[in-house]
Amino acid sequence: MSVVVIGSANLDLVYEVERIPAPGETVLSRGLASFPGGKGNNQAIAAARAGAETRFIAALGDDAAADALAEQARDAGITLLARRVEAPTGTAVIFVDRKGENSIVVNSGANAHLVDLTEAELAEIAAADVMVVQLETPLPTVTAAIRAARAADTTVVLNAAPSGAFPEELLSEVDILIVNEHEAAELAGEPAGTGERSLMSVLTSHGCDVVITLGSEGAFVGGHGTEPVKIPSFPVEVKDTTGAGDVFVGAFAASLDRTADQRSLVAATEFATAASALAVQRKGAGPSIPTLDEVRKLQAS
Repeated sequence: MSVVVIGSANLDLVYEVERIPAPGETVLSRGLASFPGGKGNNQAIAAARAGAETRFIAALGDDAAADALAEQARDAGITLLARRVEAPTGTAVIFVDRKGENSIVVNSGANAHLVDLTEAELAEIAAADVMVVQLETPLPTVTAAIRAARAADTTVVLNAAPSGAFPEELLSEVDILIVNEHEAAELAGEPAGTGERSLMSVLTSHGCDVVITLGSEGAFVGGHGTEPVKIPSFPVEVKDTTGAGDVFVGAFAASLDRTADQRSLVAATEFATAASALAVQRKGAGPSIPTLDEVRKLQAS
């Protein structure tokens, strides 16, 4: 399976705190570490470690953070197609509390300069079996990438995160939509707390298959006209949820069968659920991403 990921690359600054600070509150950190991150970067590494031939199209600054991200991508076996732009490499400040939950602030930096896809980048999209995009890069770039993939018969996987404006009509050009509960509700135009089956019904009406991730509760997968399937998670001790959703997306893309039928969707969701369960037991987005052997071992246990 060949996967091309188009998206963000950030340097993550992770602060360990007793609790996430409330507005106006100051809390002391119990530790600080930096890790490679960014949704696109995390998803590309997850796909590569899950065994896919992976290419990553991104924008980096001309700084030390960019050099570190590029080195890590190469170490993961990714073919990196990165523009170097006159802007600082993207960064994220992440607060992780004692329960492993997080709060994140992202500065896009160079990621905002990933615009006007080149002929070489479009060729990579056309050559791939699967293309993965998220919403941490400019929406016109995401739109152009989706339409280029559709024209080339490349399977389009959209992780509509972080939540934000996304043209409803573009969902008809997406093959597989992956969202969490909050993103699903926003995209469907439904209030928070709407049941997964109702959200699935609204989102699949656009013709795309949909995976709704449920954290420790697993995931819900379905397509237009098919009965949704609940995939259970694995009981694990959570240390850090940062990047777990990205691990899910990358692992899912790597394990997706070329037919992308209901059986393949369920199998890919089961694999991705195992990968994300391993990720939350480790600290840091990049370092937490498991290998293919680790995921298979957990599935077999």
